[in-house]
Amino acid sequence: MGGEDVQERTFENQQKMIFDGVGEFQIPEIEPTYFDSCDFISFNYAKSCKKRQNKGCHFFIDDYQFQRLWNQPDKYLDMLMEFRYVCSPDFSTYTDFPKALQIYNHFRKHWIGAYLQMYGVDVIPTISWSTEESFEWCFDGEPVGGVVAVSSVGTQNSRIKRELFIRGYKEMVRRLQPETIIFYGNVPEECTENIVRIKAFSEKFNEARCDGW
Repeated sequence: MGGEDVQERTFENQQKMIFDGVGEFQIPEIEPTYFDSCDFISFNYAKSCKKRQNKGCHFFIDDYQFQRLWNQPDKYLDMLMEFRYVCSPDFSTYTDFPKALQIYNHFRKHWIGAYLQMYGVDVIPTISWSTEESFEWCFDGEPVGGVVAVSSVGTQNSRIKRELFIRGYKEMVRRLQPETIIFYGNVPEECTENIVRIKAFSEKFNEARCDGW
C-alpha cells in the first residue's frame, strides 16, 4: 500500500455509506415515490439542462456515460437534486454477463438510488432483469407500489430476448404492483398497466431545444 492515506482510498463508495440492505446480497432499499407528469432527459444531457425542476433524469443510455456517477457521486449531487425526479442508474444486467457482475450492477444501482434519496432526491426505481434465474435477486430493494421505470431497448430483436423481457415485466408487476410504469422504448402489446412512455431524445430534440434545455 506504500503509506497510502486510508482517507484517500475509495471502497466502492462504502466509505460514504453502508446501508443495511435486504436479501442475500444486502441490496440497499429504495423507498417508493409517486409520479406527476414531467418530461425526461438522459443523464448525458443533464448538465446542459436549464429547467431541471420540471424534468426527470433517466439512465437508459450506455453504462460508460454514467459510470462517473458511481466513481464520484458527490460531484453530481447538487445537479441531480435540482431535478423533479431522478431514476436509479440502469447499470446493465445482460444475460451473458457473469452472475456476480449482474448482482454487482444491481447493488450499484440501489446504492446510488438510496444515496440520492438520503439527500432528498425524488428517486424513481429503475427495474431490470436478465434470465428467470435473476428473479431470485433482481427485485431485492425495490419498493412495492409507487412508480417504477423500465426499458425495452435491445430486448425486442429476437424471440428469446422478447420472451425474457415479457416474463420479467409480468414478474415485476406481480411482485411490485406499481401504480405507474415509466417505459423507455417500444411497448410490447403484452405489457399492460398504467404506462407513461418516455420519448427517445431523437424524437423530441427540436422540442427540447425550444424548451430551453
